[in-house]
Amino acid sequence: MPDLYAYTDGACSGNPGPGGWGVLLFAKDGDTVIKERELKGGAEHTTNNQMELMAAITALEILEKPSAITVVTDSSYVKDGITSWIFGWKKNGWKNASKKPVKNAELWQRLDEATKRHNVTWEWIKGHAGHAENERADELARAGMEPFKS
Repeated sequence: MPDLYAYTDGACSGNPGPGGWGVLLFAKDGDTVIKERELKGGAEHTTNNQMELMAAITALEILEKPSAITVVTDSSYVKDGITSWIFGWKKNGWKNASKKPVKNAELWQRLDEATKRHNVTWEWIKGHAGHAENERADELARAGMEPFKS
């Protein structure tokens, strides 16, 4: 069974402003990439965090069948949110520690639903640090933003 990876990234021009998300999805058998797919999209008025979430959501929702996948993000917001903070948010009725509504709750709920179908391992890497796959996800995110820039 090949190993499945999704490198995800979001970008925004202004925050909020026009934004994009990108996903580099690939399957590896050992060190050999056997299948690769690039995804991108964007929105006219969004935030960087929303685009980071959309990249992760899309990476998981695009998979046709339940899969074991490693999602690699340079967003500690996404990684910490889905692996730690979300449990308290759900327990507290989607309120944060300050009893205020969780920002981007609808996206967090969608990501939570998307993860249920899969066996997901979340990894954080430093962005803009020379990781080729992360750099490609960043390029895709910027390309996804282009149609929304004026």
